[in-house]
Amino acid sequence: AKARTVDFGTILLTIFSPLFTAPTFSIFRELLTAWVLCPARRTVTGMMRGGGLVQKRTHAAYHRLARAASWSLDEFWDLTADLLIRLFAPEGPFDLLLDDTLFHRRGRHIEGAGIFRDAVRSTASSVVYDRGLNLLVLALRVKAPWGGEPLALPLAVHLHRKGGTTLPDLGARAIRRLAERFPARPFHLIADGAYAPLAGCELPRTEVTSRIRRDAALDDFPSPRRAGQMGRPRKKGDRLPSLTSWVTRTRKGWEKAVVDRRGRLEKRFLLSREVLWYHVCGVRPIRVVASRDPTGHEKDDFLFTTDLTLSPGAVVSHYHGRWPIEDTLRSSKQSLGGEEPQTWRGKGPERAASLAFGLYSLVWVWYLQTQGPTPVLPKLPWYPRKVRPSFVDAVSALRGELWREEVSAKCGEEPRLHEITQPLVEALSLTR
Repeated sequence: AKARTVDFGTILLTIFSPLFTAPTFSIFRELLTAWVLCPARRTVTGMMRGGGLVQKRTHAAYHRLARAASWSLDEFWDLTADLLIRLFAPEGPFDLLLDDTLFHRRGRHIEGAGIFRDAVRSTASSVVYDRGLNLLVLALRVKAPWGGEPLALPLAVHLHRKGGTTLPDLGARAIRRLAERFPARPFHLIADGAYAPLAGCELPRTEVTSRIRRDAALDDFPSPRRAGQMGRPRKKGDRLPSLTSWVTRTRKGWEKAVVDRRGRLEKRFLLSREVLWYHVCGVRPIRVVASRDPTGHEKDDFLFTTDLTLSPGAVVSHYHGRWPIEDTLRSSKQSLGGEEPQTWRGKGPERAASLAFGLYSLVWVWYLQTQGPTPVLPKLPWYPRKVRPSFVDAVSALRGELWREEVSAKCGEEPRLHEITQPLVEALSLTR
């Protein structure tokens, strides 16, 4: 069944109006709506032309929104987190996904830009560096009502500067701020191996699942103390063999399991044990899981979690559930043009990039609220069996709805005019 109709402007009004003065909020609302409507590059002037704002205000007003207007980016993300968690995780624990990405930006005088590793273009044998904004993204993992791969909706973005706070420390800061805002809620953080050290940061009410290094220095638990034994108690036991040696030498103890990988069920052989990773987690025990492909096509993978209640299969499924954030990073660049707003100075570059990720979340909020569990997808002869929408479908649906409202306001209720304008609306709703 269809969910209730929700106006995109109403979402913006009810959530973000406390963040701005009345004039600035009008500019914010107009610019984000134009961002969705724009069919070309999302420069500020491009959005003005695509959204019909050229005659409404001077272009300096829209440029100033990101660069110098008086509003708080932290409060913007606080309000976004309130909205997402209220709608999609109203009670109990919820899953957080963490990753970083590079927004390519050219120019010598872009505030916060630097030379960073480009994860998309780098390979195992070659590391590629490029210039841009290095952004840390914390997202809420949301189960899609139509099944398949979950969604990752950003609820915090931070700019990583050269020589500044490290990416793991920025991630810890974002999680602590979220924990302060939701003091009774437990979290489960899933991230790639670069953020494995967060398991030792004593984050409030947070369990961590991540990939672990193959050469990680792992220790056994200390032996029980004998009666009358002198000296301080040992904190760790003997050093264990490397993970690769462990799985090579172990013949017994492997179990067959079916794990969830990006919405698909796959068979794996799993081996697990509880150990100490003293240099990272101190005396807090972790569960290490080795995952082996029965076909031998993939290399053995090594994961860990601080949540000892999870089964080995659940650990593997949890970790592979981090992939939606990769889709979020890609779609924010390709479908929303997050790298394209031309801002150089002050707070502009970081704010513009954050607005792109915030808009990604808002588009999905609108789509999930209006389409429900059975979205109506375009019937295309080359894709007749498509049953799950992508972000392109979501933003196209929103763009079509916004154009439909615009056309209806000018055409009235004349049926013949709607027959003529409908193909135009369909064409305008297509994303590049």
